[in-house]
Amino acid sequence: MPGHVRYLRYLLIAGAVLIVFYTFQTYVLTGRDVSFGPTGEVIPKSGSKSLWRDIPVRFPVKRLTPLPTGKPLKLARVQHNFPLEDESAKNIRLKRRQAVKDAFTRAWTSYKQHAWMADELAPISGGKKDHFGGWSATLVDSFDTLWIMDMKDEFEHAVAAAVSIDFGASTLQEVNVFETTIRYLGGFLAGYDLSGEQRLLDKAIELGDMLIAAFDTPNRMPVMRWRLQNAKYGRPQTALSQSLVAEIGSLEMEFTRLSQLTGDNRFYDATDRIMRVFETQQDTTKLPGMWPIMVDAERANFARYSGFTLGAMADSLYEYFPKMHALLGGLDPKYEKMYRKSMTTAYNHTMFKPMTPHEADILISGHVEINSDGTPELEHQGQHLVCFAGGMYALGGRLFNDPHHVETGRKLTDGCIWAYKSMPIGIMPEVFHTSHCPSLTEPCPWSDAKWHTDVVARKDPGQPASAAHSIIIQDRLREGYIGIKDRRYILRPEAIESVFIMYRITGEKKYLESAWEMWTAIDKYTRTPLANGALRDVTVPPNDVVVVDSMESFWLAETLKVCSLAFDEIWRNADDLSISISSLVSLTSLVWMTMSSIPRHILSGDLMPRSPVRGSVVHRRSVDRLEHLRNATSLFQCLLYTVFEMRPLKNRRHFIDSSACEVKAD
Repeated sequence: MPGHVRYLRYLLIAGAVLIVFYTFQTYVLTGRDVSFGPTGEVIPKSGSKSLWRDIPVRFPVKRLTPLPTGKPLKLARVQHNFPLEDESAKNIRLKRRQAVKDAFTRAWTSYKQHAWMADELAPISGGKKDHFGGWSATLVDSFDTLWIMDMKDEFEHAVAAAVSIDFGASTLQEVNVFETTIRYLGGFLAGYDLSGEQRLLDKAIELGDMLIAAFDTPNRMPVMRWRLQNAKYGRPQTALSQSLVAEIGSLEMEFTRLSQLTGDNRFYDATDRIMRVFETQQDTTKLPGMWPIMVDAERANFARYSGFTLGAMADSLYEYFPKMHALLGGLDPKYEKMYRKSMTTAYNHTMFKPMTPHEADILISGHVEINSDGTPELEHQGQHLVCFAGGMYALGGRLFNDPHHVETGRKLTDGCIWAYKSMPIGIMPEVFHTSHCPSLTEPCPWSDAKWHTDVVARKDPGQPASAAHSIIIQDRLREGYIGIKDRRYILRPEAIESVFIMYRITGEKKYLESAWEMWTAIDKYTRTPLANGALRDVTVPPNDVVVVDSMESFWLAETLKVCSLAFDEIWRNADDLSISISSLVSLTSLVWMTMSSIPRHILSGDLMPRSPVRGSVVHRRSVDRLEHLRNATSLFQCLLYTVFEMRPLKNRRHFIDSSACEVKAD
C-alpha cells in the first residue's frame, strides 16, 4: 500500500475517533436535558438549556466551606402579640387588601397581554423592555406575590413559562450579577419555598450554575458586571477594582438558601468567602464599623475608598446581616457582630434629625465622606432607598434584644412617613436635602431664619439670606427642605416596607393607616391605562403630575406584595400561608417564607438538608443515550468520568449504579 494512502487512512481513522470522542463527550457525558430519580428512572429536566455546569473551572476551590451545622439558636420573638380584630376592622382590612390585589391583577394582566416573557412592561405604550438579560424579570420576580395573593392558576401559568427561559443566552453583553441574583435567583427560590414546585428549584440550580461561573477568578471574588461570553469560552476573568459594596455584599442570602435546599456547598462557599473579607476588614476602613460604597474586589481590599452610607449602592449589604443571622439559625456569629458594629457606626455618623415645622422626633440617614485629614463630614441627604433602614433597625433590635435599635427604627420610619406627607401629592422624592438639628435627641424648635440660611447656602452660598424666598418658590421647596436632587418616584417599596415591619413589630395602628395613605397616593398618581408607571416629579401640584413609561419588576414583586401583606391576616397558625414576621426569613428585600415553608431540617436543628429534598431528583449524566453504557460497571463509569470530565462535583452521583464512585470535591 502506497505510503500516502496509508497516512490518509490513519488520518481518517484519527478524525473518526475524534468525532466519536467529541460526540460521546458532548451528547453522552454531558447530557443536559434529562435527569434520574432515586431509583434510576429517567425524568426530563425542566427546560435546562444552560451549559454552565460543564464549563471547566480555571481556579477551582480546593476545600469548600460547608454550611454551619448544629442546633439552631432560639431566636427572639419579633412580631407583636396582636389581639383578635373586630368585625368592622376586618371588613376595612379586607377591602384594602382587595384594592391592592386589584391593582396587581390589572398590572399582571397587562404584562401578560403586552410584554409576556419580557423583563418589563412599558405601562403607557404597552411596549417591552429587556434591561435585565431578557430572562423575564417581571415574571420570575413575581412568583411569590402570585402565590401570596392566592392567584394559583396564574402562578402555574408563570411556572410553565419560566421553564423555557434560556440562561445560556442574554440580551445584554454585560450582566449585572447582583440584579440577576436578587430578581431571578431570589424569585425562583421564593416561589419554590412557598409552593414546593420542583421546576422552580430546578431553574434555581440551573441559574446558580451560571452565576457561580462569575466567581471563577484568581481570588474567587466575583465579576459583578460580568461578560457571560468570557466565562462561557474559558477566557480569563478578574474581579473589578471598583465594585459597588451593595452588589458584591448582597449575594449571600440566595446562594446560602440554594445550598440549604440542594446540599451543594459551592454556593454557600462562594459568598461566605466574600463575607469573611467584610468581617476581617470591618475595623480597618476609613470609618471603622462600616464599609465604603466602592470596594476593590480585584485585590480583595474593602477598606480603600472614602464614601459611606446606608443608602444607594450600600443598602442591602447591611440589610442582610440580621436576615442572614436568622437564615442560619444564629449559628454563624459574624452576622450579628457585623450588624452591631455597623449599626453603631451608622447611628453615630450617618444619622441626623431634620428640622421640621412641627418639631417631629424623626431621623434620616445621610451620606458621610472622609476628608483628607481623616475627619468624617456628613451630608444631610435623604433617599427613598434608605427608607429600608427603619425596618432593618427594628428587626435587628428585636432579633438581638436591643430596644435602642427598635426605637431608632421607629424614628427612621417616621422620618420617611414625614417625607411622604410633606410632598404635595403625598409621595416622597428619590433624593433630597433638609435643614438639620444640632442634636439627634434634643428638642429642635423650628426657625425660618435657619431654614432660609440653609436654602441659600446649598443653592448659592454667595447670595444673602434674603434670596431664599425666590429659591424656595423656584425649586418648589416645602418647609424643611433645602434642595431636591432627584424629584422622581420610581415605584419603590422601601418606605412602605418599613411601615409594614414597624406595624407588625409594634402593633401600632398608626403605621397601618400610614401604609394605606401611602398606597392610595401611589396608586392614584401612578396609574396608567395599563398598569402603573414611575413619576417624573413629585414636587409639582397634583394636576401637573407626569407619569413615565417605566414599571420596574419590583412594583409587582415588592411594592404591591408588601402593600398586600400590610393588610393580610396576622393570627392564622403557622401552617397557613399568612406571613408572620416572627417566623419569616427574607431573600432579597421582600421574599418572605413562612414557618411552614422553612425546611424542617432547619426547624429540627439540623442545618444540612435531608435527602431527598422535597422530592428533588439527583441529576446525573445522561449516559443512557448509549444503551450499552447502561450495563457498564460502576468502576468503568468512574473511569470514563475521570478521563473525559475531569471536574468533580460534590454531592452529585453522575452515573447509573455509581455508588462505588461518588466523587468528592477537594
